[in-house]
Amino acid sequence: MNWIQALLILSIVALLVYLLRSRTSARTKAWVKVGGVLFVIAAVYAVLRPDDTTVVANWLGVDRGADLIGYVLIIAFVFTTLSTYMRFKELELRYARLARAVALQGARVPDEG
Repeated sequence: MNWIQALLILSIVALLVYLLRSRTSARTKAWVKVGGVLFVIAAVYAVLRPDDTTVVANWLGVDRGADLIGYVLIIAFVFTTLSTYMRFKELELRYARLARAVALQGARVPDEG
């Protein structure tokens, strides 16, 4: 193993630790953690055996493993962006409903006179 492989594996493990530590709330879905662990395993494997990514890429009709990894990262980026957008839209709707509820709680009946 050369130094760049060790550095890449270390950064991947650091990402895993960050993902597992930052998502410790009760709302966290187990598949997010499982997906993170699977990503780490695949990333470490790709770092240690880069020629295997080319073999997998050829099976899928892509010329190089680096191209396949780039395509996968683009798909992951789009998925993450859309997921974040949907989450923010949901939070925006929750805040609007909360604001309405607070406004209705503080509403007063106008004085007749």
